[in-house]
Amino acid sequence: MTRPHGKELHPGYLGAYTSLLAEVSATGRLLRRVELDTLRDLGEHAAEAGHTLRDLIGLCLAETRRCLPALPGVSHAAGPTERVRTGDAVLAAVEAAVAAFGEGHERAQRLAVRQEEAERREFIDDLLYGRSDPGRLAERATRFGLRLGRSHAVAVAVGDGPGFDEIHPLVRRIERELLGRFGEHDVLITTKDGRLVCVAGAGDEAMLEAFGAVVQHPGAGYRGARRVAFGRGHAGPGGVVRSYEEALGALETADRLAIAEPVLRAAELLVFPVLMRDREAMADLVRDVLGPLTQARGGAEPLLETLRVCAASGYVNAEAARRLGLSVRTLSYRLDRIKALTGHDPSEPLQRFTLETAALGARLLGWPDQEI
Repeated sequence: MTRPHGKELHPGYLGAYTSLLAEVSATGRLLRRVELDTLRDLGEHAAEAGHTLRDLIGLCLAETRRCLPALPGVSHAAGPTERVRTGDAVLAAVEAAVAAFGEGHERAQRLAVRQEEAERREFIDDLLYGRSDPGRLAERATRFGLRLGRSHAVAVAVGDGPGFDEIHPLVRRIERELLGRFGEHDVLITTKDGRLVCVAGAGDEAMLEAFGAVVQHPGAGYRGARRVAFGRGHAGPGGVVRSYEEALGALETADRLAIAEPVLRAAELLVFPVLMRDREAMADLVRDVLGPLTQARGGAEPLLETLRVCAASGYVNAEAARRLGLSVRTLSYRLDRIKALTGHDPSEPLQRFTLETAALGARLLGWPDQEI
């Protein structure tokens, strides 16, 4: 905490501290619990007022030194033995007072940190879910380094096993890397629901690319993320929510379609939201085109996998057979079965497109494992 401008600690700030030393000097007693609590409160109030612990302890020692010659049992009128005994008692009191000041000061700082963390988490929730007034949200955003008047894009990373949280070492690693390279301007690194999230200006493609690179390859001693998805850039506070949802949608689509690529871009996956915009129509297509495949020996799944691999290999039968671990003859038999059951020929471009679209819809809808 910083010291308030123009405010300096003065001796009166310590209250009855010097009187307490005088009593200790006269009696040799230890500080009582209520007295220590008062000193702790004083340390807490000093922190809340913006005074450093160094300033507070410095004032305490300065006041001790100033009043020490006049304390009973320490003056030259006292004998050597009495001065030693009294000096030990005074030093013990000063030690206890300094410790109490420190405890109170640290207590206030811990509370301030918790409040800051709670406010930051509330802001992040409002930012990513769009639950706050846009004007108020933009005003709060400046405190956390974002200028919501600009366009922003969001990148989301997921890992294997336990998710990421704010104290995860990879979060600190990424913050050091990005802030060291790009400075603290228009970027927010955080976590949400076990995922790593980076919000950055849509014009700062280099920063988002750096986030993706570091989160996947953070270096020795860190376990990188399994996959990272990039939403498109959008303007205003609502743009952050939209980009975040696009990144989450890309991750969900990749999981459903078993897409192996570690880097996903929402702009390259727009066809899938389009396909699912009319879910009922897609379900009808899947049932009408692919429903007959359930009559095949072994069910529909092997034939659906055949369609997927053939499409991925450009309908080069030798390559598709290799990927499936089949002979070319067996692959040809499967394609013939698909044609016979569905009435759509994979070798005909338009019918092939219908089959591929239906197959994508099936994977998005979880068919045939789930009823549609």
